[in-house]
Amino acid sequence: MIYRFTIISDEADDFVREIQIDPEATFFELHEAILKSVDYKADQMTSFFICDDDWEKEKEVTLEEMDDNPEIDSWVMKETPLSELIEDEKQKLLYVFDYMTERCFFIELSEIITGKEIKAAKCTKKEGNPPKQTVDFEEMALTNSSMDLDENFYGDQDFDIDEFDPEGFEGLNGDTAGGSFEEDRL
Repeated sequence: MIYRFTIISDEADDFVREIQIDPEATFFELHEAILKSVDYKADQMTSFFICDDDWEKEKEVTLEEMDDNPEIDSWVMKETPLSELIEDEKQKLLYVFDYMTERCFFIELSEIITGKEIKAAKCTKKEGNPPKQTVDFEEMALTNSSMDLDENFYGDQDFDIDEFDPEGFEGLNGDTAGGSFEEDRL
């Protein structure tokens, strides 16, 4: 059996990669195949996220062990076969390749090929140029490419000053008596 994954990016419209890999291969082998297909260095923290149909993150597969609590399920790339968490065609995954800015590839298990085998992962389709592996925060601010600063970015757009509770801030700025709250309305 062979899994065929299709990989796209929301940063590069013409970018597509297809990788074929054995379902018993580990997430680490898929990670390495992705890095090789886009010529990225293996010097960044990365994670896979198993997603639902709406791309909502459900389970994380990390490059390194992140949690040593035995009561919490955790998956590490080198120890987790793909087939343990991926069984169905159209399964969606995110591959976060730039942890600082949460930039990622969108991956879908586009086909399960039965009756065939593959020894090592291989890239079977390579179109377009991938986005840069990392961007610094200053560059992001200048290009504004990955940041969507809509009215919800800073919090609830329906903030009402009349619902503000000034007593909830007692003790701040050395004010232990509850002090007075002066409101400035614009």
